[in-house]
Amino acid sequence: MAQKATGRVLLILAVLLASIAAYVWSGHERVKMDVSGATTPGLKDDLKNGIKLGLDLKGGIHLVLQVQTADAFKIESDEAASRLAEQNKIQELKIGAITPGTPGEFRIAVGPTTDLDKLQETVKKQIPDWEYRREGATWVFQLTSGARKALAEEAVKQAVETIRNRVDQFGVSEPVIAQEGADRIIVQLPGVDDPKRVKDIIKSTAFLELKLVEAGPSTDKTALLAATAGAVPPDAEVVEGRSNEDDPSSPKAYYLVSKAAVVTGRDIKNARPSQDQMNRPAVSFSLKAVGAEKFGNFTGTSIGKRLAIVLDGKVQSAPEIKDRISDSGIINGSFTPERANDLALTLRSGALPAGLVYLEERTVGPSLGLDSIKKGITAALFGALLVFVTMVVYYKRSGFNAVLALLLNAVILLGVLAQFGATLTLPGIAGFILTIGMAVDSNVLIFERIREELREGKSAKTAIENGFSKAFLTIVDTHVTTVVSALFLFQFGTGPVKGFAVTLIVGLCASMFTAVYVSKTIFMLEYGRRERAESVSI
Repeated sequence: MAQKATGRVLLILAVLLASIAAYVWSGHERVKMDVSGATTPGLKDDLKNGIKLGLDLKGGIHLVLQVQTADAFKIESDEAASRLAEQNKIQELKIGAITPGTPGEFRIAVGPTTDLDKLQETVKKQIPDWEYRREGATWVFQLTSGARKALAEEAVKQAVETIRNRVDQFGVSEPVIAQEGADRIIVQLPGVDDPKRVKDIIKSTAFLELKLVEAGPSTDKTALLAATAGAVPPDAEVVEGRSNEDDPSSPKAYYLVSKAAVVTGRDIKNARPSQDQMNRPAVSFSLKAVGAEKFGNFTGTSIGKRLAIVLDGKVQSAPEIKDRISDSGIINGSFTPERANDLALTLRSGALPAGLVYLEERTVGPSLGLDSIKKGITAALFGALLVFVTMVVYYKRSGFNAVLALLLNAVILLGVLAQFGATLTLPGIAGFILTIGMAVDSNVLIFERIREELREGKSAKTAIENGFSKAFLTIVDTHVTTVVSALFLFQFGTGPVKGFAVTLIVGLCASMFTAVYVSKTIFMLEYGRRERAESVSI
């Protein structure tokens, strides 16, 4: 018995030391509180070892965004129309003007000279996800329902990934970014110092296009289109800019640029803030291999022409192409250093596939978060103290057994949460308190079983052994059913609900070890060495 107890003690000590080491060396966060209950300013620096804090405890912003999937349909329409226009030149299909319609729709004019058979074959090969109907001399193209659904789903997934990349590069710790429903995204950013800047970075489409300048700049649209008989050519478009690129207060101007972009933000490999030749803030970028090849071929045959750098539908600059450029470039504009840095960040993280609309915004101040921490800790300590006192008064010396098991349960719980980088939320604190109740409930079941055995005249050692063995299945049953419920909360819940589930699951697993294994070991140490133990202080 003594040797068996010694082995159990060594295992318990190993678990205890491992839990303490996990908490101390985890490199995560612990709130420093002084006697008055205040905390040192700057939560990012205050939280050093222990558990990371969630939005409701650390402060920050909670956002609900909606992805404008119609924007993705429009981009797909433009690309499909561009492919048909290119094939029209290559194969001489002799189609008329291509005009946009609603998002996910465009029209082409056909005439007596149009090769309809070749056009149908081209449509099947080049844009297989589109269906069309004939309305007189016009073919109306629409995305198929399957393609619309797939495109909408992909747009939301890509938006989630893009937002995550941007937030990660911005340096926000422990963000929560998750899809909710068909087209909504939940974003929780704890400890944010500048919510407006982060919101601007998240929402910025940062869609970069490099396009050939056909005419402009001109402050008068009529004058701009004079050479094209006052009409915008089907393969071009009018884009706004400034009459003087170096002066942000200069009058608005217009550029006539090619509709098809030479390269886009999707071709960018890297972007970083830099300076132009006048030492003004700018953004340098490099291109991926495919984009570099396209850009090199284009600039090599377009020397002397102007290239418009279009960002989110506005011309930032339109420099002259003086030589062949292959894999890099620079974006000039009236940028502040912060704006250049943010633009480089958004270009690196990729362009959003569609626009975003803010549906909900909540800001939690650090003081409110700290008040929640203080109240949560106070509730946990007060509740634990009441449990300790009740157990000692009601179960006498065996109550101290339960108290020691509960303390070890708390240490294991904190160690595991710290080791696996779990985030503690206010519901998580509630889960911690509930774990104390579940753990002591196991001790109550065991102690009452021991009492029953003693009333039946069993010896102390037999009563203890039978008490643990008979209560074991009941304890397992209650813990398993609760863990299953918590797993559903974790699977289908978001944010704080998941924090509650994680804390509860870890606490329940720890309580199984402490209530059954640790408590029995303490009884073994106290009564196992006695030749005849006639009574138990219970």
